[in-house]
Amino acid sequence: MWISPRSGIRSGTLQFAIYSIPPLIVIPLLLAILLNTKTPGRNIFRTVYFAPWTLSVAVATLIWWWMFQGSGGLINTYLAAWFPNLTPPEWLGSLPWAWVAIVITTVWWTLGFNMIILLAALQDIPTYLYEAAGLDGASRWQQFWRITLPTLQPVLLFLVTIQIIASFNLFGQPYIMTRGGPGLPGGGGATEPVMLHIYNVSFASYRQGMGAAMSFLVAAIMIIVSYLNFRFFRQRD
Repeated sequence: MWISPRSGIRSGTLQFAIYSIPPLIVIPLLLAILLNTKTPGRNIFRTVYFAPWTLSVAVATLIWWWMFQGSGGLINTYLAAWFPNLTPPEWLGSLPWAWVAIVITTVWWTLGFNMIILLAALQDIPTYLYEAAGLDGASRWQQFWRITLPTLQPVLLFLVTIQIIASFNLFGQPYIMTRGGPGLPGGGGATEPVMLHIYNVSFASYRQGMGAAMSFLVAAIMIIVSYLNFRFFRQRD
């Protein structure tokens, strides 16, 4: 069920956080573990996975906007060629496909940053911990659950925190790809996160006072999240 667009915090922001945070943590973690091994050409793969992060949000989004086009887009062109009886989805104009397109774009663009942070954290784990666990008969899976994950807990919490903050700052992808659409019966857009809503209220509807009030509310929420994260790290230290 879609939350009403008139709710205090835009439903689009919550939906994006729910859809994007798990893949933006799990996929970079898996890639970091893979690239932390002595795999041939691992430096090349590190560069390939990190390269999208060097692009601006406009460039990264426009690439995927073209591929997700309902008519003439690369993805639907191949789907129509491979599956003639399949009706390709309207990626940018229907639900849930619009959110799928935005999440895929965001994951492709930003997973390299999370991967590099997790890779650096993995390389800081002392190797003797794994050697001792191996001598005690621990499997790779047990080593992952008993050594890797507990050691990475502060880094994972940091990444989850910055992803939550990034969800509140989401603007470029929905603005370029969907303009906040498709529209909802009660008004507003299904892919209209809080920053895009503030932009529309402030500059499209010329209600700068309302937009400023909403901006202060978002800033307060992000400060609280950052403070809780700081308190957690201080307690661990």
